[in-house]
Amino acid sequence: MKKIGFIGAYDKTDFIVYMAKILVEMGRKVLLVDGTLTQKAKYIIPVIKPSKAYVTEFEGIDIAVGFESFDNIKEYLGMPKMVELSYDIALVDLDTVEGVRTFGLESFEQHYFVTSFDMYSIKRGIESISGLQTPIHATKVIFAKNALKEEDDYLNFLALGSKITWEEERIYFPFEVGDQTVIYNNQRVSKIKFKKLSNQYKEGLMYLTTKIVDDVDGNLLRKAFKKIERGV
Repeated sequence: MKKIGFIGAYDKTDFIVYMAKILVEMGRKVLLVDGTLTQKAKYIIPVIKPSKAYVTEFEGIDIAVGFESFDNIKEYLGMPKMVELSYDIALVDLDTVEGVRTFGLESFEQHYFVTSFDMYSIKRGIESISGLQTPIHATKVIFAKNALKEEDDYLNFLALGSKITWEEERIYFPFEVGDQTVIYNNQRVSKIKFKKLSNQYKEGLMYLTTKIVDDVDGNLLRKAFKKIERGV
């Protein structure tokens, strides 16, 4: 199982759910873990019998909420700890020092630091990685229309002394108000729809998918994306 970590205080739950939907349409078996402090998935993903911790299915994605580690998820599913979870990819949403530690972020195959340039997202995001014991490499995923050098320099300054090394590449999502409206509408009807998202947002999702999937088939990716857009 390939583990992908999405770290930071920025509200990234919907964005990760949309990533998971693309991967599912490409034939991957996906587990999305909401390991955040607020557990937003509990409120935007429909579930028949919510409890303190549970795994539910939504649009082909298995979503785990309320767990502190992968071992806790295995216990819930009645699996021995030494057995690997039977997923191709796990997308893990983290925003606390404790979550980073208990889920073993350092052992993940890929790390994405998701942020905008507001002070809360930057400072709380950096705080979440302050407990790293071993170095990791992470790619910045920045939700901002305009990324000023001064803002990026400030983020780098705050990260000094932490065990994070930034990849040279940055992935930008020039987030539009219209995108937020589409996401809110999707939440209300409990559906994943791409049709009215901005081209920039959709292109960002597609590009990040190519980074996560090894040897991605471009035709398969486009077909999966169009299927979601059509709502099939």
